[in-house]
Amino acid sequence: MLTDQQLDAYRRDGYLVAPALFDAAEVDLLQRAAKEDKALDDNAFGRADGAGGSVRLSLWNHPGDDIYGMFARSRRVVDSVGQLLRDEPYHYHSKMIMKQAVTGGAWEWHQDYGYWYENGVLTPNLCSVFIAVDPATRANGCMQVLKGSHQMGRLTHVKIGDQTGADPERVAAACERMELVYVEMSPGAALFFHPNTLHRSDQNRSPHDRWALICCYNARSNSPYKEGRHPSYTPIDVAENDAIKRVGLKRFGSEAAFMSSSHRATSDRLSG
Repeated sequence: MLTDQQLDAYRRDGYLVAPALFDAAEVDLLQRAAKEDKALDDNAFGRADGAGGSVRLSLWNHPGDDIYGMFARSRRVVDSVGQLLRDEPYHYHSKMIMKQAVTGGAWEWHQDYGYWYENGVLTPNLCSVFIAVDPATRANGCMQVLKGSHQMGRLTHVKIGDQTGADPERVAAACERMELVYVEMSPGAALFFHPNTLHRSDQNRSPHDRWALICCYNARSNSPYKEGRHPSYTPIDVAENDAIKRVGLKRFGSEAAFMSSSHRATSDRLSG
């Protein structure tokens, strides 16, 4: 559960980083599942950045019983989002962002509510949780945020090449007045951010991938008034905190058990 200080920071800054929300064994399972998943790859689509790069992503609306679903339904995520929304959260959608080494493209400055407003969502009482699958660094195009930019409210969004971005004139003015933060993260860290927080990322010209799972949530009372691209209120079947490893054991067998026990042994050595 988030502390009062963390809640205050989120409401002031428009984002909050939880440095180790998931442990090494859990994120290893997520990384292996994602990078071996042919269906994820087959259903991915690209977004060109107009400068020779492209970001691939795969998106789904309802969390299942696989490893991705266990992350999206994880009690430690759902309960934290509930605190931030001050309401019961439901799963709006999830996506795997696959920013490949060398060729991974940039994202324009945008607000998520700049898109979701068009889906009949009346208020910006939503939250996204960016979970680092790979290390996210400045070199491989980590997310950048403008601290406090959620207080600007929803900006007009326009087509910028193959992407849709926030009004460039307002973004330029905001960049002059607000602090730019490069959100560098280790695998298993999570970034909770407000849907009106301006964010972007650079191209990945490094030799290292930058994959991330982003789970997005809406408040029950904010269910869309019309049918859109993402679902209306659907209760979450919350998964307990051991569910990721249980599903990993089922999928990968003894290898997953070895990873979990190896990680516990390492943790014991570090703490002892």
